[in-house]
Amino acid sequence: METYNKIDTIFERDEKTKKLIVGKFRNPAVEFCKDLTWQFTEKVDGTNIRIHWDGYRVEFGGRTDNAQIPAPLVNRLNELFGGETNEQLFEQKFGQTDVILFGEGYGPKIQNGGSYRDNVDFIMFDVMINGNYQPRESVEDIAKFFGVDIVPIVIEGPLQNGIDYVMNNRQSIIAENGANLEGVVARPMIELKDRCGKRLIVKIKFKDFL
Repeated sequence: METYNKIDTIFERDEKTKKLIVGKFRNPAVEFCKDLTWQFTEKVDGTNIRIHWDGYRVEFGGRTDNAQIPAPLVNRLNELFGGETNEQLFEQKFGQTDVILFGEGYGPKIQNGGSYRDNVDFIMFDVMINGNYQPRESVEDIAKFFGVDIVPIVIEGPLQNGIDYVMNNRQSIIAENGANLEGVVARPMIELKDRCGKRLIVKIKFKDFL
């Protein structure tokens, strides 16, 4: 099962102080596109989860194939995606097409999850179909079809708008228990790649700017 692409921090770090060098972009393609309209979604502090439909059956995975998924989260994933009925839904929606739903498992005992909610859950942030990441509209449609949450869009605009948002808005939108905003994930309004074929997608975390 394919793993989710690594999301780089927006700026480089100083080798000695380990702090961000604000304004020095890690990827020149990101810098070139910084004034385009980007979409910023809330970054959830949890554990990466993959839901894979290979055309015949559903399987769950963590960030890597060897990652261990906490038992309460496995139970929740089985509620949402497991069993014969859900397999029929996958077949109804996708046929024999290879699909991976990417999301975050979060809640008590998962990172800082206890400050989000009282029980574990899954929230989707991306979908890959036959090796291609899907536009936001398709991800929203698939999330609605399976009755699962999707990470909210918090703002749209140039990259500086996302930095300003993270620095000035400390409250998580999805948290039920008052968790602070960890940060945002930014991507252009349409899927773009650099000359090496790497997705243009970056993370902006509040603690990185302290």
